[in-house]
Amino acid sequence: MNVLIVLAHPERASFNGGLASVAEERLRAEGHEVEFDDLYREGFDPVERAGHYAERVDEGYFAPLTEQRAHYERGPLPTDVQREIARLEWADLVIFQFPLWWHAQPAILKGWFDRVLVYGGLYSGSRRYDRGHFRGKQAICSVTTGSPEHAFMPFGRAGNMVEWLWPIHSSLYYVGFDVLAPQVSYGIQGGGIRYQEEGVFREHLETAKQAWVSRIEGLGRETPIPFTGWDDWDDDGVLKPSHPMRWRL
Repeated sequence: MNVLIVLAHPERASFNGGLASVAEERLRAEGHEVEFDDLYREGFDPVERAGHYAERVDEGYFAPLTEQRAHYERGPLPTDVQREIARLEWADLVIFQFPLWWHAQPAILKGWFDRVLVYGGLYSGSRRYDRGHFRGKQAICSVTTGSPEHAFMPFGRAGNMVEWLWPIHSSLYYVGFDVLAPQVSYGIQGGGIRYQEEGVFREHLETAKQAWVSRIEGLGRETPIPFTGWDDWDDDGVLKPSHPMRWRL
């Protein structure tokens, strides 16, 4: 496979950086081609703005979707966006490596979605979900959290991790990716907050890293998260009454 690793952490020597590195090493050892995309080191600008567009459709009013579509069709898109799109087109599997900050991905990665997944080019009204641009490709989020796993259970103090990650999983499916179940490394304490003594914590980090390495070997054979698609909805975009997912608790 061609594998793109997108790292969204400001410290390359962090545990997130370490997880990205072991993924790269393991994948290369298995004979896969790997592209490493360190958003902070490459200075990716996450803020969508008028200044990114050289030949504006409307100089008096900035409509991001209008400019994205026009610049995709007639060019030129910003250089960094062109680079990121080329990487996505090349990849069979995309790994997003990031910590959860304030109940979501870091701003640099959220901005990556805002700017790189350009309207009119990588999605449109008719090219979404299971008809999306990247159908046939896989994506997975490898995520770290500060609190331990039990805090992220449905009745834990932090709330259900499924709900935390749903927005990014939905965004990936929106543009056509088969989204694999995330790899979540819990309890990566920091900032003076401690859940474990230092020695035990170091063992915990190594266990989490090895769990990720072990899973990487079989990623290409995993079943993606089930989503509904166009054939499952009625004309209003509502799941049909006959669909089995309407009858789950």
